[in-house]
Amino acid sequence: MREITKEVIDRINELYHKSQTPAGLTPEEREEQALLRSDYIEAVKRSLRGQLDRIDILEEDGSVTNLGEKHGDVQE
Repeated sequence: MREITKEVIDRINELYHKSQTPAGLTPEEREEQALLRSDYIEAVKRSLRGQLDRIDILEEDGSVTNLGEKHGDVQE
């Protein structure tokens, strides 16, 4: 899995725009697009999980539940 940089996002957008043209994408470009999109989606999920893991919920009884501790090991 690669780091999502501006260049990666630019390439994702470039492939998308090319896919909308009459020429479309080559099979290699379609494969690259799928891989880049997959990496991007995984990076977004990791970022969201990291944010959610740092959320504390104040329960009605006054206790505090950390979402990361309660649900952090749950896998999709």
